[in-house]
Amino acid sequence: MGFADDHLTPLIDKGLGNSAYLVDLGDGRALAVDASRDLRALRAAADRRGLTVAFAADTHLHADFLSGALQLAADDGAAVLASAAGNRAFPHTALADGDTTDLGGLTLRALATPGHTDEHLSFLLLDGSRELGVFTGGSLIVGSAARTDLLGADRAQELARAQYRSLRRLAELPDATAVWPTHGAGSFCSAPPGSERTTTIAAQKQTNPLLAAPDEDTFVRQLLDSLGSYPAYFDRLSEANRRGPAVLGSAPALAALPVDRVRTLLGQGAQLVDVRPVADFAAGHIPGAISIPLRDQFATWLGWLLPDTTPIVFVTGPRQDLAEITWQVLKIGYERPAGHLDGGMDAWSAAGGQVQSIELLSADRIDERPVLDVRQQAEHSAGHIAHAVHIELGDLTARCGDAPAGAVVACGHGERAMTAASLLQRAGHQGLAVLDGGPGDWSRATGRPLREGA
Repeated sequence: MGFADDHLTPLIDKGLGNSAYLVDLGDGRALAVDASRDLRALRAAADRRGLTVAFAADTHLHADFLSGALQLAADDGAAVLASAAGNRAFPHTALADGDTTDLGGLTLRALATPGHTDEHLSFLLLDGSRELGVFTGGSLIVGSAARTDLLGADRAQELARAQYRSLRRLAELPDATAVWPTHGAGSFCSAPPGSERTTTIAAQKQTNPLLAAPDEDTFVRQLLDSLGSYPAYFDRLSEANRRGPAVLGSAPALAALPVDRVRTLLGQGAQLVDVRPVADFAAGHIPGAISIPLRDQFATWLGWLLPDTTPIVFVTGPRQDLAEITWQVLKIGYERPAGHLDGGMDAWSAAGGQVQSIELLSADRIDERPVLDVRQQAEHSAGHIAHAVHIELGDLTARCGDAPAGAVVACGHGERAMTAASLLQRAGHQGLAVLDGGPGDWSRATGRPLREGA
């Protein structure tokens, strides 16, 4: 058994494609690295081991979630470790390149690895002079490196060149050094598909195409060419993390709102988000509601499509977890959700509320109807229905007028498609349907091939 097997617990957020880490320091204390504001999994792991978090390290100013470091400082007395260059506006141990922190037997050494962000640090974990592993955040990740355009397109190339130097610095560590990245598959901070979330320096030197780039210009071109779109809320969270997220006294409960109160809030401009499964929303929903099914990716799409300044009322099903909604909302900085419709759709209908529906079609019933594909560009290019119009879901609110009339909306499985259809319906489109499944199901049902490319 190695150090990681005995002392390190990765905590994976599948929706964001990220990993936090809990390190058992061997004396009842722990180090947390890149913990999000949703500390439920970390708390459970610490409780199982009987640990108190003594140190909370952030590799960078995160754009995709609010940091849990300040909460750990308030609850556990943890010392917050972060880059001095980040200019955080709250008490923390400000670290520069080469600075070390005594963890009580182990040592954490800060390595400046800018690129994903200006102030990015990696943290090398040492046992004496032996390198156990390195927390690389958004620098070296499995098979790639994290995106460099979060500070604006005008700085993307400059930061990609910094990322080139950072990856080569990390590659100079001993081959056996474990690599523990934050960003992994599924992250919009740019990680390739794959199930591996940790690696070693040796493995990355052998398999990472960016480390195989023959020169800096090739590296920059490869990295920038791989960048797709990213959620709109990324543009505000790094500053929120610099200022410091509000410390929570307890997990706020999602208030139960009677129908009359919901109507009042809607009249005042509140947004209505229906988190029920696709089939339930298709069968009947409140006019104007946006469908964002409650699943791992819920926070991503909520943050992409809705501002954090507008009250949100949630429509839920009878067995859905209200606490899960609350934590997904809180971890991306939606501080004051209005609540949920008490009694759900049954209460709305009993009170005489209007109900709309959207047709859910199996793949063999599309025929020659117009198709709107709302997947990411890379997904669309990998294979799509030949006559489909392509508009990414994240762009659809601004481009509703470009969607074909009476379209069948398609994504990979149906969840994003129903979100898109709800946005189009709210904008006045009629005769919409959603593909129950994805383009692959259509191809199998019809025997017709998918088209690759743009």
